Amino acid sequence: MTLSVFPRAGLAALTLVATSLAITSPAPVRASALFAAAEVDQQNFLMVAAPIGSKGEKSQLNIYEQLKPVRPCFEVGEGTPAPVNPLLATFDFTGICSRYIDANGYSVRVGGQDLASSYRLMVTRSGGDMLLLAFPTKAGAGPEMVVARTRGSAPGFLKLQLEPGWRLMRRQFGGRNLGHLYVYADSWPGTAATAAQPQPTTVEAAQPPTAAVPVKEAAPSSVQQPLAPPAVPPATKL
Repeated sequence: MTLSVFPRAGLAALTLVATSLAITSPAPVRASALFAAAEVDQQNFLMVAAPIGSKGEKSQLNIYEQLKPVRPCFEVGEGTPAPVNPLLATFDFTGICSRYIDANGYSVRVGGQDLASSYRLMVTRSGGDMLLLAFPTKAGAGPEMVVARTRGSAPGFLKLQLEPGWRLMRRQFGGRNLGHLYVYADSWPGTAATAAQPQPTTVEAAQPPTAAVPVKEAAPSSVQQPLAPPAVPPATKL
């Protein structure tokens, strides 16, 4: 078997070409550019804090969707917090209901940024309330955000009520709806609402505080002060 041997000049040329290709190759497409977000009818969905574990001491996010009005997929009781009866668990709901129970079915999106790889949704107890948090999983991804709450604590399935500025949207790819929902906000908390344009998911590091500038002492006033009267010499004894 004969092996081809490249002269030194040829190897140098190949190295230069490979380096050029590595530099000019396009960067990987970000998730924010891959997927779009489409509006949904909010009335067809219900977000639920669903108990898990042997004793139901913990909860996770479930999202139920009513696809067809053949029979109800869920029932919401009165009061705060509002109890939920997941009726879809009692029949074959194929084609009638949809259920999203983990990160395969839902994720966080802010504007044009798909945060599925840097945020996770978790239900946690806080005092007498249960909160749905968008929790960053990578350093510098962004702040921890309260997305929804039950407005009280009780055993069983409870309705999660979205905080102002949050809603559900559907993930799209190439104009086609996917079986994945976004818990969506137009903009980051504390910022003005912006159009949902694709943006990098990195967050700029906070700038260090500006050092205080020493304050110069005020210049002496140019207003002349009144002169003191001349001293009167003591009287001479005769």
